[in-house]
Amino acid sequence: MPDPLASDANEDWRCLDLFAPTTEHALLAETLEEFVAREVEPQAADHDRSETFNAALFRRAGELGLLGVTLPDEYGGAGLDAVASVRVLEALSSADPGFALAVLSHSILFAQNVNVNANDLQRKHVLPRAATGEWIGWMCMTEPGVGTDVLAMKTRARRDGDHYVLDGIKTFITNGGVDDRTLGDAFVVYASTGERSLTSFLVEKGVEGFRLGQKWSDKLGMRASFTAELVFDGVRVPVGNRLGAEGEGTLAMMRNLEIERLALAAMSTGIARRCLRVMVDYANERQSFGVPIREHGQVQRHIAENFAAYRAARTYVYDTARRIDLNCTGQRLDADGAKLVASQVGKRAADAAIQVLGGYGYMGEYVVERLWRDAKLLEIGGGTLEAHHKNITKDLARDPSQLR
Repeated sequence: MPDPLASDANEDWRCLDLFAPTTEHALLAETLEEFVAREVEPQAADHDRSETFNAALFRRAGELGLLGVTLPDEYGGAGLDAVASVRVLEALSSADPGFALAVLSHSILFAQNVNVNANDLQRKHVLPRAATGEWIGWMCMTEPGVGTDVLAMKTRARRDGDHYVLDGIKTFITNGGVDDRTLGDAFVVYASTGERSLTSFLVEKGVEGFRLGQKWSDKLGMRASFTAELVFDGVRVPVGNRLGAEGEGTLAMMRNLEIERLALAAMSTGIARRCLRVMVDYANERQSFGVPIREHGQVQRHIAENFAAYRAARTYVYDTARRIDLNCTGQRLDADGAKLVASQVGKRAADAAIQVLGGYGYMGEYVVERLWRDAKLLEIGGGTLEAHHKNITKDLARDPSQLR
């Protein structure tokens, strides 16, 4: 009997690079490495301090094809998969998680949302502009009194002939504006159209009654992304701007949240990787009691444990990305699981880096204090840790066979 481990198929399997499985993924990784080093890293600290969104850099990302990696070729995208998306967000987050959040919000929560849930006419109108960065977009779900319990949202969409009339307020909207006076270009807006029934709409700036509310300033982290309140006061939206049928908004939202959570998990692994690099470099250079601090057990523990946690989380994220279908729903278990693990790994790695660097870790020059601040949002945004606990337990209780 032939040895199965000696077969060509198994040899090919052993050579698979989980993080760059194809030539296209490897080329994307090279583009990202150069872009992050030359253009993202140098501007990150300044935009964090000024709490400003770098729209020029965002459009530069569009020129490089980084805003549409999951969009079809015919609309200006790269036609790639979830692995490509998490690769982009991981790389950007190693230098500037705030900028990465703006890219995620646009490319996943807006453009990919439209790609999956819109009709052909809507895709042709939106996606080429989104892929280049000509338009800056986002998804509007959270409200002042409604977060995780999305079916309780108060924003209403009332049918009036060939239009819907939207009334309500959305808050914590990333890419809600470009600056204090300028709205983002287009949004996927979720609104209630009946008892526990949600519908999504495409709303563009310039529509009467749609305006930018307050900008959220003095945030703990992610300061390089613009966060705002949006006001809908009798906004008339054509029926042709409805995404899908009335009442299908919840399904569309859940389908989109699965890839969002995976992308947020990738942001956390990017933060963890950068923090580990800073820790290792500093431990090699800094001396204490006559030896590099890498020789001290306390420092070794921080580095070793966070390295192991980072590698485990990153493998989980990319393995989930390899299997996820961007056009389907029902993949919540591992999307939630990857984010639950990775978000905590990212924050712990940043905390450990500050501890290893001591007083220097507390200073902006060494980056890790900014990454520590940015990391916290990833335990809240896109689903809190507690929401993931609930979802994972519910899914496993419903189908224990998933414990395979």
